[in-house]
Amino acid sequence: MATTPFIRDVPAAEALAAWRAACAAAQCPERVDTVRLGLHEAVGRVTAEPVWATRSSPSFDASAMDGIAVRAQETVGASESTPVFVERDAYVVLDTGDPLPEGFDAVVMREHVHYDEAGRAELRAAVAPYQHVRSIGEDVSAAELLLPTGHRLRAVDVAAAAAAGAVDVLVHRAPVVAVLPTGDEIRPVGTEPAPGVILDTNSLMLVAQAEAIGATAWRGEIVRDEPEAIAAAVRDAAARADLVIVVAGSSAGRDDHTAAVVERLGTLAVHGVAVRPGHPVVLGAVDGTPVLGAPGYPVSASLTFDIFAAPLLAALEGATPAERPRARARLARKLASSMGMDDWVRVRLGRVGDDLVATPLPRGAGVLTSLVRADGLLVVPAGLEGHHAGEHVDVALLRGVGEIDRTIVAVGSHDLVLDLAASELRATDPGVTLASSNVGSLGGLVALRDGLCHIAGSHLLDPASGEYTLPYVDRVLGQREVAVVRLVHREQGLIVARGNPLGFAGIDDVARPGVRYVNRQRGAGTRVLLDHELGRRNIAPDAVTGYAREEHTHLAVAAAVAAGRADAGLGVMAAARAFELDFVPVTREPYDLVLAAETLDDPAIAPLWELLERPAFRSAVEALGGYGTQEMGRRIR
Repeated sequence: MATTPFIRDVPAAEALAAWRAACAAAQCPERVDTVRLGLHEAVGRVTAEPVWATRSSPSFDASAMDGIAVRAQETVGASESTPVFVERDAYVVLDTGDPLPEGFDAVVMREHVHYDEAGRAELRAAVAPYQHVRSIGEDVSAAELLLPTGHRLRAVDVAAAAAAGAVDVLVHRAPVVAVLPTGDEIRPVGTEPAPGVILDTNSLMLVAQAEAIGATAWRGEIVRDEPEAIAAAVRDAAARADLVIVVAGSSAGRDDHTAAVVERLGTLAVHGVAVRPGHPVVLGAVDGTPVLGAPGYPVSASLTFDIFAAPLLAALEGATPAERPRARARLARKLASSMGMDDWVRVRLGRVGDDLVATPLPRGAGVLTSLVRADGLLVVPAGLEGHHAGEHVDVALLRGVGEIDRTIVAVGSHDLVLDLAASELRATDPGVTLASSNVGSLGGLVALRDGLCHIAGSHLLDPASGEYTLPYVDRVLGQREVAVVRLVHREQGLIVARGNPLGFAGIDDVARPGVRYVNRQRGAGTRVLLDHELGRRNIAPDAVTGYAREEHTHLAVAAAVAAGRADAGLGVMAAARAFELDFVPVTREPYDLVLAAETLDDPAIAPLWELLERPAFRSAVEALGGYGTQEMGRRIR
């Protein structure tokens, strides 16, 4: 047994090589078995032997057009001024695909043929031999190599194989993946949520990931955190699968048994890889079957599958894993990264001007929604501490460039209206995406200044003038011509527990002894509002317990209060409503959209302006609670 919880932090490429070496030593099959399948069921499988043409395609000289077959020599000299007339017995009318009659060597398109009263064909241009003729073997010739070994079959491949005489192909069968969820706290999907209960979403996701790349996958029953139970489940799965994935239990906690079980039953090759998220990975083999211990956090589990399971499954079929297309993009904001580990970061993408812009999504290993919203993957190598805003980076694309080009990039303050707008835009036109990044109002204006977004959402209060947004626009964007469009007015106030058990009446109460506050991040308009209100009351920030604790959205503030981790936080009424919490009003403020004036009529942004004019959308916004839409869509500068 290893004496340390992790053998070492192995770089991903080395870990994969070590795993394959361990599997070879454990006599794991190098390839899955072969099977002969009819062409109609072979798409997606990998060829286990070459596919040779047994006949030519086409197998005869065939007409490539509707028209007439002629002898090319008899058309020499034909022109507009000196047409050539071909007698009725010297041409044959053909349709596309018809065999070329013996003795004929060219086809004239039907629309280029004129007939006289005697039925002769009048040609006004000479034709070359084999014009508009598909010659024998034009597509493929008998005995020609059509498909090599190790080729993953596509729809066009089986069609070509059929044309070349094949009726079936020898392929590797689909690898079988067994996914074993573990943990005393894990419950089946559909279980009512309760403290300490985690739904088994990981196995659902991993099975789907396996099936998406052509494997057959099944889920086992949830296994309790007991070494013998895990060992029995792994042994059973190893006898029935080509790869066993054990979900959770791969770290070094008291209930993490995967590494010890794999080491006891077979070979433990790696425990701990230099990848974030996904550090506590277990790689080994049991009873001649590869075993992967995936971390319990969903982002880590998904990433672990992509890095380790996908290449192994492809190798079992004798193929290479599919590579995602890549593109260069500019970072919308600074991205810090810890050295020593490859850092896999999910990003939203959109085109701003001539540049593709990448906005990093939340980094937590448990933030499943970051996988849902991601348009691309950015890897920060282990030797870098991150990237600066505006820096060009290489991104693997998870969506097509065409979809990305129709993305409206919004950076700045969080507001639920933008989330609702994103949903409504997609419902109206599935090709349109509104991608919001919550970096605070000030961060949004800076991103707009640097050409990293289409729209900046802002509600910054200038304490000196009492105005919102416009003074900051002048400071950050200088003389640049901008447009400022009113989105909503909204109620800001204290989000507190249901029933307001601590009796909050206003901002003064956040400094009461024993009150736990949850704040917004620096640069957020809500943080500026709090500081303004505290200053008016001569309350020092350090008098507020929790002032330094930051969240990036109104919903996150509400979630902290709902969970009992904080007593109050400043936010919008709609967030309090979403969590069925109480709300103590503090102020009513405008929330504005700022953009470069020259982009106001940009067709890419037009769907948003159209949405703001719809009465149904305005009604939906007001139904969120605490919003006024009387000025929605009005340009205030």
